[in-house]
Amino acid sequence: MPGKIFFFISPHYIDVYIYHSVTKSPKGLEQHESPACCSSRYGLAFLSCYGFFVAYALRVNLSVAMVDMVKNRSSVNNSSSVCPHHSIPVPKSNHSASVYDWDSETQGWILGSFFYGYILTQIPGGYLARKYGAKWLFGIGILCTVIFTLLTPVAADLGAGYLIAVRVLEGIGEGVSYPAMHAMWASWAPPLERSRLLTISYTGAQLGTVVALPLCGQICFYLDWTYVFYIFGAVGLLWFVLWAYFVSNSPSFHKRISEDEKTYIMASLKNELSPTTDYIPWTSILKSLPLWAIVVAHFSYNWTFYTLLTLLPTYMNDILGFSIQQNGMLSALPYLGCWLLALLGGQLADLLREKYLIRTVIVRKAFTIVGMVGPAVFLIAAGYTGCNYVLAIAFLTLSSSLGGISASGFNINHLDIAPSYAGILLGITNSFATEKVRKNTIPEWQIVFYISAAINIFGAVFFTIFGKGTVQPWAVQRIQIR
Repeated sequence: MPGKIFFFISPHYIDVYIYHSVTKSPKGLEQHESPACCSSRYGLAFLSCYGFFVAYALRVNLSVAMVDMVKNRSSVNNSSSVCPHHSIPVPKSNHSASVYDWDSETQGWILGSFFYGYILTQIPGGYLARKYGAKWLFGIGILCTVIFTLLTPVAADLGAGYLIAVRVLEGIGEGVSYPAMHAMWASWAPPLERSRLLTISYTGAQLGTVVALPLCGQICFYLDWTYVFYIFGAVGLLWFVLWAYFVSNSPSFHKRISEDEKTYIMASLKNELSPTTDYIPWTSILKSLPLWAIVVAHFSYNWTFYTLLTLLPTYMNDILGFSIQQNGMLSALPYLGCWLLALLGGQLADLLREKYLIRTVIVRKAFTIVGMVGPAVFLIAAGYTGCNYVLAIAFLTLSSSLGGISASGFNINHLDIAPSYAGILLGITNSFATEKVRKNTIPEWQIVFYISAAINIFGAVFFTIFGKGTVQPWAVQRIQIR
C-alpha cells in the first residue's frame, strides 16, 4: 500500500516525509523470521539483562550495607510499633571494617544522592546514544558506576561528603542506561519481537535487586560491608569485558551475525527508522500527545514503585513491627514477582500481536491497565490487613508483581511511536518519572496507599485515552532534496 507523503519547504532544501502505512500484515514478517536460538539479537537481550542486573545491584547494595556502616544499629529493633514485633534477632558477627557516626539525616542524604545524579543524564543520554551510538554510552555509563562503587569504601573513610559525591557520580553514569538501551533496541528489535526482547533486557533490573538484597546481607555478615562493593564491582567489570567484545551498535556492524538474521531485522525496520542522526524534531516531540501519555503513565507507575521501595521498610517496622532489613529474601519477594510477570507478559504480548493479530495499541493499553490498576487494588487492600503481616506482605508483593505486566505496556511504547527517537523519548519520560518520593510522615498509612493507587489509576486512564501504537508522522523517514 503506498504511503502518505509530507513536504516541508525551506530556503535551503525540501524535506519529503514518507509516512508508510502501518497496516502491513504481521504474517508478512513471519515469512522472513530468523530463529531466536543462538541469535545475535537474543544475545544482546541477555547481555543487556546482565548489564541492568549489575546496575541495580550497585544501586541497592548501599542500602543494605548501610546497616553495618553506622555505629547505632539498634534503633530499629527498639522502636515502638502498632503491632507486636515479628523480627528475628540477628546474631552478632566480628567485623574489622570501619563504622561511622552518621545520623539519620546524613544517611538519608547518602542514600538519596544517587537519584540527583541519575536524573541529570536522562535526556542527554538519549541524544548522545542517537548521535554517537548506544553501545559505548551504555557500556561506559555502567563502567563508571562500577568504578565508583569500588571506590565507595575509600570515600566513606574520607567522609560523608565524599561518599555523597561518589553516589551522585554513580547516578550520572547509570542515568544513561535506559535511554541508551532504548536507542539500541530501535536498531535491533523487530516490531513483533519487541515485547519479548525488551522484557528480557530490562528485567535484569528486578533480577539484580532480587539477588543483591539477600546476598548483600550475607556478605556483610560473613565478611564485612566493604566486600559488598568489591564483589559486585568485580561482577560489573566482567560484564563490561563481555559487552565490549560481543555487542555492536546495529546489525550492520555486527561481525558475528548471520546474513539471514541481519536481513530479517533490517527488513522489519526499514519503514520505521530515520536514515539520519542529524535531525531531531524537538517541537513535534514535545507537542506529541502520545508521548505525554507515556510520560504520565511512567510518572504514575514510578510513584507507586518508589513508594514501595522507600516506605515499605518503615511500614513494616512502624505498623507491623517487622524489620524487613533482617530478612533479605522477604524484601526481595516483590521484585522477584515483578521479574517473573514481566518476562511472562513479554511473551504473551508478542504472542497476541503475532499469532492473534491483535493491534499493538490494544495490547499496550491492556497491559498498562492490568499493570497499573492491579497494583493499585492490592496496595489499597494492604492498608486494611491490620496486624496480619503475612497478608500485608502478600498483598504488597502482588501489587509489585502485577506492575511487571506494564513492562509490555507503556514502558516500551516509545519504540512503537518513534523508534528512531526512542532513546530521547525514554530520557524525557524517565526524567519526570525519577522524581524521588520523599519519606511520608502521615500516620494513616491507608492515605499513603490511597494516594499512590489513585495516581496509578490516573496514569492508566490517561494512557488508555491518549496512547498510540503506531509510528507517528514526525518520527518517520526524512529525505533531503538539495
